Amino acid sequence: MVQQNPADSSNIEAQAVRLSELVKFQEGSVVSRTLFNKDVGTVTLFAFSEGQGLSEHTAPYDAMVYIFEGEADITISGRTIRVKEGEMTIMPADRPHALSAVKPFKMMLVMIRA
Repeated sequence: MVQQNPADSSNIEAQAVRLSELVKFQEGSVVSRTLFNKDVGTVTLFAFSEGQGLSEHTAPYDAMVYIFEGEADITISGRTIRVKEGEMTIMPADRPHALSAVKPFKMMLVMIRA
């Protein structure tokens, strides 16, 4: 995984920005950019090129995935759903999940540590 632009939200504070401009596709890679990393949770943007994904894993916190460009298959506890641009889903804590790019896609992952 490639990380673009370190976890520094100061260059986007108090202004309107397009999520799609904050993280760029890189062929054959998954690219991430952390916008917030606080004790209470994180907000991270990802760009997945076609065919890329994250293998099945679990996280100890609930997470919301919002697809703001493209299309992904997201598998949660063995059930696969197709999530398209403008749609979101919740990945419950401690349940196995995986993501796969049907088309190149960009997403925002919001993880709440509670």
